[in-house]
Amino acid sequence: MTGDLTKTLDTAVRDTLAYVRAADPDAGADLAELRRRELIRPSLVVVGETKRGKSSLINALLGVPGLSPVDAAVATATYLQFVPGPYAVRAWLPGSPDPIPVDDLRAWATGEQKARRIEVTHPAPLLQYLSLLDTPGVGGLDPAHATVALAAVDKATALLFVADASAPLSEPELTFLVAASERVDAVVFALTKIDAYPGWRRIAEDNQALLRAHAPRFAEAPWFPVSSSLAELARQSPPGEQAALVDASKIAELQHALVDLAGRGHQLQLANVLRAARGELARLVDAARAKVQAAEADPARSAAVRAERSALAARKRTESRQWTLLLSTETQRARVETVGRLRTHIATLQQDFSTRIDTGRGETLSKLPDAVDADLQALAAVMSQRLEETFQQVAEKVLAEVFDANERAGMLGRLNATLRHALAASPPRDGSGENMLIALSAGGIAFMAGRGAILGASALAVGGVLVPVAGIGLGLAAGGYVLWRRRVQTDRQQARIWLRDVLGEARAALADEIANRFTDLQYALSVAVDDAVERRLRDLDAHIAEIDAAAAEDAAGRAKRRQAAQQELDGVRAKLRHTDDVLIRARALTPVPQDEENR
Repeated sequence: MTGDLTKTLDTAVRDTLAYVRAADPDAGADLAELRRRELIRPSLVVVGETKRGKSSLINALLGVPGLSPVDAAVATATYLQFVPGPYAVRAWLPGSPDPIPVDDLRAWATGEQKARRIEVTHPAPLLQYLSLLDTPGVGGLDPAHATVALAAVDKATALLFVADASAPLSEPELTFLVAASERVDAVVFALTKIDAYPGWRRIAEDNQALLRAHAPRFAEAPWFPVSSSLAELARQSPPGEQAALVDASKIAELQHALVDLAGRGHQLQLANVLRAARGELARLVDAARAKVQAAEADPARSAAVRAERSALAARKRTESRQWTLLLSTETQRARVETVGRLRTHIATLQQDFSTRIDTGRGETLSKLPDAVDADLQALAAVMSQRLEETFQQVAEKVLAEVFDANERAGMLGRLNATLRHALAASPPRDGSGENMLIALSAGGIAFMAGRGAILGASALAVGGVLVPVAGIGLGLAAGGYVLWRRRVQTDRQQARIWLRDVLGEARAALADEIANRFTDLQYALSVAVDDAVERRLRDLDAHIAEIDAAAAEDAAGRAKRRQAAQQELDGVRAKLRHTDDVLIRARALTPVPQDEENR
């Protein structure tokens, strides 16, 4: 059965990619790249609201109480990845390609120390089958936090969504699941805290009803009721009492289900590719439907399309200079404001550390470089977040002047693949330490350091669309420590000079990086506006040409043209239906709880 499904999925992916590639080479290339991803170990992304018992559940699944920080205000942009190996913890700082060892996981996971990703290696048995990616910053699943989780879902083999038995799924949870449904095919639900809420079965039923109404693709997804508290209590209890507590916790059942899921990693990856291809097929259906309309040669339709074309061309002639000016003005204004905030931050640091130098002695002075280093890293993280917010504001303001919401979603979504491929082939920016790739998302701009590694980036949403932005990395350079040792022993005057020099260098480095980021932003938005308008004009011209060609035909010719267009539409609809049928069959890859098997 599994072998048949694998063959079916593989054939469907191959045929669908060929179909999409013939119609849209850029979109086909994107899907082919997704298909080529090598699956070394299945990755399970764990997502849920705060206070749902997500960290406790991870600890119970791994059999290691306290491994993942529990009941902590976890940092928004920090991922925790659990992988197999001897116990160790490493963290990646914003903008840094190399990890550093961590001795206090809780401090790093809660944001006391700044990190974009934390990797925990551990010999837990479950990790021999899959890696767990915890998105601890999904507090409230508000838009900013949800985009962080969705960034992780993009790389997931499957999704483990954690809810608890205190109340049915909330609106933010359902909204998140709708967005996730376009990114990953297999979802398993865990309903936690069943020991604390005797009415958990009613909550589970309510949740399934909510999914049927708001996220129907997940209506039949499996729910695993569990109690992490009982699992931990079992570990602390005498041997004679452990078995009953383990059974009551139901953790073992979820562990077995996840191992089964991991064993189907290759099939799940194929299903995820097919899920992505389905979105492209839906777009091709819309394009084929437009051809059918053109074949009708309806005069009213022709007049409407021509009017739209004329209006857009007129706007391009009369307003393109205004768009360029607005883009330049907004970018420069935002850059000046950002650099001004940087100057204020550096001045605050200068004042604070000067006070420490004046009042401190002994150990306080000896530890000054480490303190400066930590504050500079924190400043870089703050500026990264400010850049994200500023980019969002600039992008929304400029694009809203040119396109309405529907046009942005349609046009920019199609430009995404084209721009990514074009810019990926461009040389690195002169003087830059990393190659900044710029790609359009539907409704926004994506900045990615290098070629991938989304876990090393933070994220935001422009128009509700995920927009990853590479973080800025900054710390006290090795030369700063050398300079300290040369100049400063207990000499406060030399300490002040050292502080002025290193903060001046930090400000200059950050100001330069900020200027480069805004240059990238302005270029990307300029490309977005120009290319989107030109592409829309070409589409309208092609549509008008099809209408005119149909109008020039006699009745028999129009009927033949309409039949050909309808055949194209029927063909892509059939391909879409077949894809949906295969994806429905792929639901069999998701394990079901034992009580459902026995019904």
